[in-house]
Amino acid sequence: MTEISLDDYLARGGKLTAPTNVPARYRGELLRLMSSFVDSELAGSAGFADAINRAPGIRERIAASRIVLEKADHAERVLDLMTAFGTDKTRYEQAHDWAARGPREAEIGAHRQGADMRLSVFHYPLQGWVDAVVMNVLMGLATGVQLGELAHASYTPFAEAIREIAPREARHAELGLEGLARLTAGEAGRTEARRAIAYWMPRVAATFGQADSPRFETLRRMGLRHRTNEALLAEWRALAEAELTRLNLN
Repeated sequence: MTEISLDDYLARGGKLTAPTNVPARYRGELLRLMSSFVDSELAGSAGFADAINRAPGIRERIAASRIVLEKADHAERVLDLMTAFGTDKTRYEQAHDWAARGPREAEIGAHRQGADMRLSVFHYPLQGWVDAVVMNVLMGLATGVQLGELAHASYTPFAEAIREIAPREARHAELGLEGLARLTAGEAGRTEARRAIAYWMPRVAATFGQADSPRFETLRRMGLRHRTNEALLAEWRALAEAELTRLNLN
């Protein structure tokens, strides 16, 4: 295919299946998406690892350990796809301090920080068990929405990997909701949870990117994105508000 006919093919819903038939512009945007996913999963896993020892019971420790393990596994699955494009897996894994966090009071917005591609929310530190559970719930729901979008990406190996990962990420959110329900059975727990919700809601919202993103149209033409940032954000807000209302936390 020529570049022009390939653009038309992708715009009409066509799929690519291997690095050999991926043009340079598409390759750059695809690797950017995959890097953002890998870096966010590695940073999420590393940041949540400390929460294991803050867990109040065995059930909670098991849930936190599962989340840490599976997020690292998800990162590796997509990183393995990146090696087909020439990424050095060993160097990539060791390139950054995935547990590094900035000041709690920082106002990062949606901007990337440093050299890695993690979502901005993973630059904020967790502060105690309730805070960690709330962040896991809100970001877990956001991840579900975001993976639902990536599951239809035009690069088939990536989309297939995301479809395999998505149910496990959904379970992470469910584990968080189960834990949050136990933590907020009393008024003291609800007060602490509401404080954490007020902190994390805008920071998770920022992971959906800016409205009217100029990059969205490029990604849409390539079949790597389909729904706008605003639509994904609205879906997440509705899901989060429904769950928080159910728990008397909205």
